[in-house]
Amino acid sequence: MKHLVLSMLCLFGFLIDCPAQLTNRKPINRAEFIHLMQTVAAGLNENNGRKAADCFALDAIYSEPPNKQIYRGRDRIFEFFGGWKGRPKVVQMVWHHLAFDEQTQVGSGEFTITYGSTVHGMVSVKIREGLIGNWREYFYPSALDWNGFILQNPF
Repeated sequence: MKHLVLSMLCLFGFLIDCPAQLTNRKPINRAEFIHLMQTVAAGLNENNGRKAADCFALDAIYSEPPNKQIYRGRDRIFEFFGGWKGRPKVVQMVWHHLAFDEQTQVGSGEFTITYGSTVHGMVSVKIREGLIGNWREYFYPSALDWNGFILQNPF
């Protein structure tokens, strides 16, 4: 019901920063990609699973290969992000680099997530109709901060 109300408010121009699925049904550009990825991070950092999950297509696939974790569909991703109750601990996600190929609608980014412990990783995403259709991530647990982690190869 809440999503329906947001949809109607966006359609009638009452909200300025509407979720991507309500305002963008075409291929996106680099700036829109960065905004989409920053919205995922903001949703996680605010413990707002709905905000983060709304960046994903209804039939999106979120995975950590080869078989560590896989979530199919926005509803399952929303639950993974904490659902309506939120996550029990604070999540802090920071993007370090984001790259996007507008022609193929494929992007990637390096990130750090702290959720009790710290991991540094990389994600590849496929955008479909303005939303994340596929999310594939790889990460390494580390006690180092980002600068310590990339010490031998910074850029």
